[in-house]
Amino acid sequence: QVHLVESGGGLVQPGGSLRLSCVASTSFFRSYNMGWFRQAPGNQRELVADIRIDGSINYGDSVKGRFTISRDNAKKMVFLQMNSLKPEDTGVYYCNAGIASTNYWGQGTQVTVSS
Repeated sequence: QVHLVESGGGLVQPGGSLRLSCVASTSFFRSYNMGWFRQAPGNQRELVADIRIDGSINYGDSVKGRFTISRDNAKKMVFLQMNSLKPEDTGVYYCNAGIASTNYWGQGTQVTVSS
């Protein structure tokens, strides 16, 4: 079992920035593909960005050029730097850790972009 704890969400104005953090409980963090997903009310959970054990990175089309995912294997953490935020970025952001067919999720952190 892997416990994931997110932090860094909040209320921000359009055009602003936030940095999300996620810390994992596992000693085998390097073996997990890590990602950020989000879910807005009435919508399905969608991929924001992921970073794999080989360092390859994928972004959702709506966040390309604005968000940056990174990981620190020594600290067992993954980060999401979010710039130029838009109201449509509003939602609950979830940290994900995946290995083989097993996925673990954090409890989520709320991001609200509003003036």
